[in-house]
Amino acid sequence: MEIINAIGRRKSSVARVYLTEGTGKITINKKDIETYFPSAILRYIVKQPLNLLEADGKYDIKVNLDGGGFTGQSQALRLAIARALVKINADDKKQLKDAGFLTRDSRAVERKKPGQPKARRRFQFSKR
Repeated sequence: MEIINAIGRRKSSVARVYLTEGTGKITINKKDIETYFPSAILRYIVKQPLNLLEADGKYDIKVNLDGGGFTGQSQALRLAIARALVKINADDKKQLKDAGFLTRDSRAVERKKPGQPKARRRFQFSKR
């Protein structure tokens, strides 16, 4: 099996995934997943598509993660892994889509407007 690559994005995070057959080792920016994501919840989010398809020990995953915070990075990585799994086997697409792993969450931070302290918050109005 050749190397399968896919991309996932969330907020300002970008995850580039390279999937090969292997033992289930996940390497993120040349670090092991346990050191990159110390939180068990974030590791669970990353492995959700693999657990759904019972493929958590079948593939070695090498990841380049860039931008954003840890939550956005973990969700971008989940999307990238799901897309790579669909490239391997198109029959899994419905199962992953029903679980919501193939939908790109497009919510991002709204920009700050001029004359206001934040995006929607206005300075306090004073009548006198």
